[in-house]
Amino acid sequence: MPLWCSPYPGDPTPLPIEPIAASTECQKHTKNERNAQFNRDDSRLSLLANAWYSTRDLAACLRVDTSTLRRWRTARPPQGPPFVAVSERVVMYSAVDVEEWLRGRRTVPRRDA
Repeated sequence: MPLWCSPYPGDPTPLPIEPIAASTECQKHTKNERNAQFNRDDSRLSLLANAWYSTRDLAACLRVDTSTLRRWRTARPPQGPPFVAVSERVVMYSAVDVEEWLRGRRTVPRRDA
């Protein structure tokens, strides 16, 4: 089940989880390279096929301040979920990476404890 949250408190509508771009098995590029084919790397999911969150969106989902995410990113070594620095001012988080990070932090109490 994909991670989602509403951008507005009390709004039950989830953020859209639609791909930014569709991927195909092979893409042909003919403008500069005649009939060149680029194969998709099947070892990892295509990053463009995932939903993405801005720092503000993810902070709202996790119920933390944006400064917390910023502190996690700038810590040495970096903490928090994996991120992509698109530019100096734009940082994005893949929904798949965030969900995987959350699963790794999950604590399941033992029954015999």
